[in-house]
Amino acid sequence: MRQRIITCPVIQNDGHYLLCKMAADRGVFPGQWALPGGGMEPGETIEDALRREIREELGDALEIVEVKPWAFRDDIRIKQYADGTREEIYMIYLIFDCLSANRTITFNEEFQEIAWVSPDVIKEMDLNDATKITFAQKGLL
Repeated sequence: MRQRIITCPVIQNDGHYLLCKMAADRGVFPGQWALPGGGMEPGETIEDALRREIREELGDALEIVEVKPWAFRDDIRIKQYADGTREEIYMIYLIFDCLSANRTITFNEEFQEIAWVSPDVIKEMDLNDATKITFAQKGLL
């Protein structure tokens, strides 16, 4: 079983959290709302990987002004690829509290849509399991 270290930003702006609806045909949680983030590449520092994932998934215009390590955890997930193949992966999540100075997003093909969501709306969304755990640990669910 392959192992991946995943950097996961919990991005907040003016009391709202950024959530991304995953593409329906790929990823670990197809079609569900999730936090952005992704795997570290060889030779990257943790913060370099976090900032690269934010740029790749959310564009260059989103200005992250604060990054604080918050929590970590692990689990085993099944990842689905666009071609329909699936893979079991042991994932180690490194979770960061991030503050953005703006809400300017240009998201990539990994997502169907994005939303800035207030804590009361988070409870109503179809969140993936990993995001549910994170928001529950933050006391938002």
